[in-house]
Amino acid sequence: MLFKLQDKHIKEMLTKLFKNDFKTSIMAVACAFVIFANVIALSAAEKPVPSLQGKKVLYVMGGWDGHEPKQSAEVFVTWMRSEGAEVTVSETLDSYLDAELMGSLDLIVQIWTMGKISNEQEAGLLKAVQNGVGLAGWHGGIGDSFRDNVNYQFMVGGQWVAHPGGVIDYSVEVTNHKDPVTKGLKDFSMHSEQYYMHVDPNVKVLATTTFSGAHSPWIEGCVIPVVWKKYFGKGRVFYSSLGHVMDDFKVTEAMEIQKRGIRWASESKYQPKEEWREPVYK
Repeated sequence: MLFKLQDKHIKEMLTKLFKNDFKTSIMAVACAFVIFANVIALSAAEKPVPSLQGKKVLYVMGGWDGHEPKQSAEVFVTWMRSEGAEVTVSETLDSYLDAELMGSLDLIVQIWTMGKISNEQEAGLLKAVQNGVGLAGWHGGIGDSFRDNVNYQFMVGGQWVAHPGGVIDYSVEVTNHKDPVTKGLKDFSMHSEQYYMHVDPNVKVLATTTFSGAHSPWIEGCVIPVVWKKYFGKGRVFYSSLGHVMDDFKVTEAMEIQKRGIRWASESKYQPKEEWREPVYK
């Protein structure tokens, strides 16, 4: 509506200008270019940001208590509902067996560390994501969930294997400053577990961390992804290795990245598929 209104005013302005002499007409052409550029810029600025409003979300929590699954619900379920999402909270992987429920979802957020998932449960989850349901999570909640299930790990894009030194001080380097998930954010520090992961080389990496070698000298200088996004079939998958405990999300950047990633993953069914190829090896 705004564009049409402006378009009408532009036409009226140019009509008046072109009724005058040649010199004025030349000025009119210049003005037209300026006005057109402003309209295009305004249209781009008005593109909607990802939103959870009205989205159907399944929040699946369980597994190892050390990663605070129940406490996480107090943080993230509360936030998602405040954004307008319809959130169903589940403490059983049997939710993945409910085909009707899974097909109705926009997003699955899972916090389930070191568990066991049946073939049928895994198949239900993988099918939903392949068909366009988004998946988002953090730390061991999706990055160290089902160690025996390689198809699950293929979907997530990585698997935790170590955190040398346990809870330590380390830095996170934001490597992609154009992607909406990390745009405007600077490098930041964490006091938590620094995840060393085996990672799919074709995920879109948004932030990394460099290992000092203080606790495992043979990995000194090794750079490991911290935040990434990818697709599995039609579904968007978002992962951050931050968030060992909920206090980690008191770091502003860690929380902002997680929120933006959750919103991004919820848009699988509504936004065109993003295209990228980022192979590490050529």
